[in-house]
Amino acid sequence: MSVQLYDEIGEAFEGFKSLPLTKYGEVPSFLAMVGDVRGRSVLDLASGTGFYSRELKRRGASEVLGIDISGEMVAAARVFEEGEPLGVRYEVGDVAELRELDEPFDLALGVQLLNYAPDVAAMERMCRNVHRSLRPGGEFFVLAQKPDYRFDGPSLEKYGFLCEATGEEIETGPRVRITALLDPPISFVGACPRREVYEGSLRAAGFSELTWVPLDVSEAGVREYGADFWADCLANPPFELLRCRA
Repeated sequence: MSVQLYDEIGEAFEGFKSLPLTKYGEVPSFLAMVGDVRGRSVLDLASGTGFYSRELKRRGASEVLGIDISGEMVAAARVFEEGEPLGVRYEVGDVAELRELDEPFDLALGVQLLNYAPDVAAMERMCRNVHRSLRPGGEFFVLAQKPDYRFDGPSLEKYGFLCEATGEEIETGPRVRITALLDPPISFVGACPRREVYEGSLRAAGFSELTWVPLDVSEAGVREYGADFWADCLANPPFELLRCRA
């Protein structure tokens, strides 16, 4: 996804979190994987408008720094911070060229980050920069396209998204077009890296204890829509989570 497109989306990106798949699948699954952050420092990479940065600060993180490649996304995150001061810091930065941070962090987030690497070398560079930014034993939590998602499966439209293969292939895996069915819809193109690309890049950077975590649906989502509504999503989830240790 180009920086220009991120800049065009700006605050509209926050609307993603209201869509059923995000609200009842991605967000509760990711927060459950990250767990208790009280007293821990958090580095949120590809922080966008700061949704997870703010949420983890509310949950007791001692320090949160959000970094995003898009100046418009960072500007939107700072507007949220001004409206509800939490003490979250934001800056513009490219994870592939990440500056050396003053102090190492306890944990790092990469929500829809690594799948934008244009090639394996770039993904490895991203992973090395994340590893360098964590204290020994620190954790890195990733959310990305499920490597073996079946594009010919049932549509995700009722969950608020479309997920389509473009027919192109790059070094890391097939190119993917994601459309968030907002008003107006927002589409962006990334990649669906192969599982071995993620694992190889993370291990080359020094990460260990790699664990894939499946997407789940919260009890609130089941209450809201019923179990049958979620059957297609759970049979072929578009996202998968991954945790590892520095």
